[in-house]
Amino acid sequence: MNDLAAPLTELIDQLKRLPGIGQKSAQRIAFHLLRAPRESVQHLSEALLALKDSLRFCSVCNNITDIDPCRFCSDAQRNPAVICVVEEPHNVLSIEKTRQFDGLYHVLHGAISPLQGIGPDQIRIKSLIERLRATSPDGQPLVREVILATDPDTEGEATAMYIARLLKPLGVKVSRIAMGIPVGSEIEYADEVTMLKAMEGRREL
Repeated sequence: MNDLAAPLTELIDQLKRLPGIGQKSAQRIAFHLLRAPRESVQHLSEALLALKDSLRFCSVCNNITDIDPCRFCSDAQRNPAVICVVEEPHNVLSIEKTRQFDGLYHVLHGAISPLQGIGPDQIRIKSLIERLRATSPDGQPLVREVILATDPDTEGEATAMYIARLLKPLGVKVSRIAMGIPVGSEIEYADEVTMLKAMEGRREL
């Protein structure tokens, strides 16, 4: 028998659906919101709705954005000859922290994982190939290097190797970030120095 009021139980159940939130954490958050001023809860609910209503995927790089193309793709100061390929939008933030990369990005929204039923067609590889076919007015390729910055785990490595095989015939330089990032870890948790060393020590595939 549940002794909690139905609205509180429903909130706890919804919070438990979030990654990393268990029963106890969900209860703490729910009771915190219950005690918070109505205005604070309203701001939170408005922020959540704005997240769904105002954000979209960039039509060029697939990053999350509120304008299209996103700020990276529309920034004339960035180098269009280099594209860094990452698995998820939050990986872009990790690389940007280094303040050393001035190229563009391509977000795959996942990695190849046969065990989870995720193949090449389920992530944004085709749109990457399309970007690499773009040429300048004199017929020269716009993109000269692709940096594969997928996570250094089994899925990330498999994805990097698959993409490298696809890109080689296109004549573009393909490099892989160095393993300043421990194997099996995720780019999301890399600090600025580690991420910088990984970018600087990238190797050609």
